Amino acid sequence: MPLSEKVKFEAKLQRGNRVQIPKMVRWRFKLESFQVLEVTLSFLAVYGTPRSFFTGMCKDGRIAIPKKTLALLKQGKSNVEGYMMAVTLAPS
Repeated sequence: MPLSEKVKFEAKLQRGNRVQIPKMVRWRFKLESFQVLEVTLSFLAVYGTPRSFFTGMCKDGRIAIPKKTLALLKQGKSNVEGYMMAVTLAPS
């Protein structure tokens, strides 16, 4: 069953501006790397506007965040690696 509803979870921002999709979400919706997803991100510790973009999942289950989107989310902070993020996946 492909992704048919919004899925929300929390994840840590990893090295290389990537976020890991939990295994249970990937298994439940049978997510594949060729599927296009609408991703909405916001930092949990920092107040700001959530940002959305379209992307595909890598084969290792991670999503790469575009540099411009991450720059808008940072709000002047220099290093945000390791911060917790609220992630919402929606079908495109």
